[in-house]
Amino acid sequence: MLPTIVDILALPVVQAGTPEVIGGGTLDRPVRWVHVSDLPDLSNLLQGGELVLTTGQPLADDSSSVEYLEGLAAAGAAGLVVELGVHVDTVPDGVARAADRLSFPLIALHRQIKFVEVTEAVHRSIVAEQYDEVAFARHAHEVFTDLSMKRASLGEIVDAAAGMLGAPIVLEDLNRQVLAFAAQGTATADLLAEWERRSRLTPVSHQTAVDGPESWTTTPVGAHRQEWGRLVAPRPVAAEGRARMTLERAAQALALHRMVEQDRTALEQQAQSGLIDELRRGRIQDEAEATARAHALGLRPALTYLPMTVRVGETASADQVLAQRRRITMLDAVRHAVRTSRQTALTANTRAGQIDLLLSHPPVSAPGALTELCGAIRAALARLDGVLHCTIGVGPESTRLLDAAGGLAESAHIADVALSLPPDDKAFHRAADIRLRGLLALIRTDPRVQAFAETELRGLLEHRARHGGDSVEVLRSFLELGGNKTELAKRLHLSRPTLYAKLATIERLLGVDLDDAESRTSLHTAMLILQLRRP
Repeated sequence: MLPTIVDILALPVVQAGTPEVIGGGTLDRPVRWVHVSDLPDLSNLLQGGELVLTTGQPLADDSSSVEYLEGLAAAGAAGLVVELGVHVDTVPDGVARAADRLSFPLIALHRQIKFVEVTEAVHRSIVAEQYDEVAFARHAHEVFTDLSMKRASLGEIVDAAAGMLGAPIVLEDLNRQVLAFAAQGTATADLLAEWERRSRLTPVSHQTAVDGPESWTTTPVGAHRQEWGRLVAPRPVAAEGRARMTLERAAQALALHRMVEQDRTALEQQAQSGLIDELRRGRIQDEAEATARAHALGLRPALTYLPMTVRVGETASADQVLAQRRRITMLDAVRHAVRTSRQTALTANTRAGQIDLLLSHPPVSAPGALTELCGAIRAALARLDGVLHCTIGVGPESTRLLDAAGGLAESAHIADVALSLPPDDKAFHRAADIRLRGLLALIRTDPRVQAFAETELRGLLEHRARHGGDSVEVLRSFLELGGNKTELAKRLHLSRPTLYAKLATIERLLGVDLDDAESRTSLHTAMLILQLRRP
C-alpha cells in the first residue's frame, strides 16, 4: 500500500522541519513518488500522485504563485511541501486561499531539512512495498500453479486462497449453493448462515468487484460469459489488492481444474463405454484381457460382477441440445452416486434414458450395499430437472466379467419392464419381480399379441370411447385384487349394490363370466398388454 501524506509527515526527518499544514484537502492521499524541484512549471514532468518538495522559489513571485499551485493541482500532484527561510519566509495568503479552493494539500516547513533524506526514506518505503507485492504475486503464482499440476481438489484450492489471505473464502455455483469453503478460524455456522439469501443480495459481476450490503469481494470462475461459479471473500480484507489478485489466481486454478476434470472424465467415459460395447458384442473373448482393461479403467477387482441398467422416465424435449445435456447430466449423477457409495463400476450411456453399469459386486459382508447404491442413484436422478422417475434392473451376478456383460441384456429388459410398473419403493428389480410382465414386454409388439388384447377388451373399450365412464378402471382394480369384491368396494368407495351393477355391466359388454378363473386370467393378461403399450 502506498504511503499517504500523513505517513510522510510522520517521518522523523520531516518532523525535524516542524511541518505546518497551511491549507488544502485531505492528507490521506496516497503518494506514488516524491519530486524535488524549484521550477515554476512542472506540468510536463508530473504523472500524478507525486508529493512536490520545493524551497519556495516558485512562490516568491506573487503574480505567478497561484498559477503555480493551480498547475500542480491540474497535473495531479498529491500535495506541496514548501521549505521556508530560503526564498520565502511565509506562504502568501493568496496561495493559502488557492490551496483551500483547490482542496490541494499545502504544508510549510519552518526549519530546513535535507530533501534527499526525505526522498530516500519515502522511496525506500515505496520500493519495499512494491517488492513485497511482486514477491506475493510470485508466491501466489507458484502456489496455484503447483496445485494445478497436482490436480488438487476444489477444496484444496479454496483452502490455499484462504490461507494466503488469512480470511474465509467460499466457492459457490450459479444457484448460490456452496461447493467448497474455508472458514479460516470463522465459525462455519456464522460464515454460511442464510448463505443463499445473502449471496443474492450481492450482484454478479463479470470481473472482480467489491459490492453488496456486506461489501463482499467476488470474482467469477470460468471462461468469460461462461462462468459456472464465483469465489467470495465475505469478510473485509485489509490488503484489497492482494485479495483481488489471490481470488483471481484461485479462480483461474479452479477453472483449469474443471476443464482438466471434464476432459479426463469425458475420455475415461468414452473408454468405459467402448469397453462395455466390445464386451457386449463378444469382441473380447479372453477373461484376463477383459478384467485387465476394466481394472485399468477403475473397476475394482471382485469375486463377482453384477450387470445393472438404469432406465429413466423423462419429459419430452424437442431441443436436441437440451436432451444431450440431460443425458450427460444423468450419466454424471449416476457416476457420482457410485463414487459416493464407495463402489466402482464401468458405465455406458447406450441410448437416451438408459445407463448400463458393470458393478464390482459388494462383498457378502455388506448385504445392504447394493440397496444403498441403488437408492443413491435414484435420489441423485430425482434431483435433476426433467426426470420423472427411474427404475433399476439387476441381472444375474457372475464370477466372470464376460458373463456379467452378457447379462446386461437381461438387466435392460428388467429395467424396461419395471418402468411400466406402478411406482413403488423398490430400490431395484430382478427377474423375479417382473414375471408375466417380463414375458409380455418381450412380445408386446407382435401384432397377434396386440390383436388378442383388443379382442378380449373390445366391448369395454368401445363402450368407454362412446360413453366414457370408469368401467375399465373398475375391471383393472377387480383383476388386481384377484376378484375380491369386498376389497374392491373398499378401494373404490362404492356400495355393494353399486359395485355389483358395474361388474354386471362389464360382464355384459365383454360377454364373459368374471367368476371364471380362466376368464380373469385372460382379461388380466390383455390389461397388462395394453398397459405395457402405454407405460
